[in-house]
Amino acid sequence: MTAIAEAPMVQAFEQRRDLPQILTQHQVRFFVENGYLTVEDLVTPEEVEELRQDTVRVARGGYPCDTIPPVAVETSDREVLENILCIHQPHFISPVMLRYVRHAGVCGVLSQITAAHLPWWDGSVKCMQSMLFVKPPQFQGQAWHQDEIYIPTRDRSLIGGWIALDDATIENGCLWIIPGSHRPGYLYPQRAHNNPDEFDFAPESYGFDETVEIPVEVKAGTVVFFNGYLLHRSRRNRGGVYRRVLVNHYMNAWSLLPWSINEGESVATADRRCVIQAAGEDPYAWKGYDKPQHNVWLRTCKAIQDRQ
Repeated sequence: MTAIAEAPMVQAFEQRRDLPQILTQHQVRFFVENGYLTVEDLVTPEEVEELRQDTVRVARGGYPCDTIPPVAVETSDREVLENILCIHQPHFISPVMLRYVRHAGVCGVLSQITAAHLPWWDGSVKCMQSMLFVKPPQFQGQAWHQDEIYIPTRDRSLIGGWIALDDATIENGCLWIIPGSHRPGYLYPQRAHNNPDEFDFAPESYGFDETVEIPVEVKAGTVVFFNGYLLHRSRRNRGGVYRRVLVNHYMNAWSLLPWSINEGESVATADRRCVIQAAGEDPYAWKGYDKPQHNVWLRTCKAIQDRQ
């Protein structure tokens, strides 16, 4: 681990961060019981537009980055965006995306619900991942999955903060969820879905009743929060408009993050420290922080090949 506690960005995140709490106890209870919560207008129209514009800048290579070199000036924004399903970790290169990881309204909600199932949780939250979904028309969705399969926590506190940058509808590939599927804390097995026209390359979870799924259709500016054990998926974008989303993943700051296990560690001691404090305090600030890679990762899908 490379400690960079002296860096200005990290020093700012080491301070305790207390935020206004806007949810009612009924909303908190709804999240604990159902595993998801939608909060309308949490992000303003002006903020949504700022994120849309920064999506274009990231995709055009507007920030120094090995994986997205600058594109030619004559290339239109549409041409740049039409081949991208998702950009992983945009906050590694974009100060705008980094700022929205710590959005006061979003993080205020997170300070109330992230680990509300734990009796002595103090509202401290950290972020480890951002994902910027562009999802142009005809692009596939993601098959059934649980986020904790990919980002394990020690206390079932993983939570997604899904910021809608466009109206998300059934037609353009909104989220579908199974309410309450997080409750057992059971990670379902996975297999190949064999449906590349509908879903991207990631495997699907199986072994549960799919008939109880519900769509989560929301307006731009709405934030959908969902627990890491909640079963969810999205279908192909069958509409004529994009379904852009910035989803950041958070967890209880008191939980270790055994995202990977290095030599000399065990599952009980592994703790990846490329994290950002979102709310409350960072009890492990004394460990220092892993320096983010100055890079992002692109996810494409079969829709690109279909166009060629």
